[in-house]
Amino acid sequence: MNPWLLCRRKRPDARLRLYCFPHSGGSAGEFLRWADDLPDVEVWGVQTPGRGTRLDEPSHTRMDDLVRAIVTEVDFAGPCAFFGHSLGALVAYEVAVALRDLGRPGPERLLVSAHEAPHRHVRDDTAHRLDQAGLIAAVEEQFGPLPAEVRDDPEWQDMVLGPLRADLSIVAGYQYRPATPLDCAITALGGTADTVGEADLACWDRHTTGAFALHLFAGGHFYFREHHDDVLRRLAADLAGLLR
Repeated sequence: MNPWLLCRRKRPDARLRLYCFPHSGGSAGEFLRWADDLPDVEVWGVQTPGRGTRLDEPSHTRMDDLVRAIVTEVDFAGPCAFFGHSLGALVAYEVAVALRDLGRPGPERLLVSAHEAPHRHVRDDTAHRLDQAGLIAAVEEQFGPLPAEVRDDPEWQDMVLGPLRADLSIVAGYQYRPATPLDCAITALGGTADTVGEADLACWDRHTTGAFALHLFAGGHFYFREHHDDVLRRLAADLAGLLR
């Protein structure tokens, strides 16, 4: 089994595979449950080092290194689509570009969630440099209180916050390099109460010569947790064209 890929429900006869790229500090496992609502799709999560079953491996801290490792180690069986949330949207986009430039098959649709288009990325060189207490405070300000066992146990803090700090380093160091637009369709998704606004999402349209769609849902950065059913129905509708 390839350690980079996780699948909760194998569907070898599925006409489409959906590869999901998680957010900063996140695990691919959250997206594997989507298979319950996408019966015609085989859902895979991209599990990067430092998370889940790969907790003992060092995390990547640079986008170039992470993308190079993914395209080297993962064979994305087609036909397929990519979904990326927050940092995962940037990673999914860069992997799609790298596959295209290598002459390898890539996604037929790229679904990017809660992240501005690459050329609008604003580098934040502060978050990954915060000390442990500062990082905890920043996380809790945005996402709410951490469990007591994380706040009070240094080992748990390292386990939870280590991968997040590595991902924030990727965000801080990411520099968009102009690339020929992809030819696959792009769908941008986001929450109406997120700091990533409609204009940021709409600018993804310049990164494809194919179809572009934009869908907004009530909610914040993790709108898909708040409105799971609505979001999954929308994803199913967007992917339906690839199942014909």
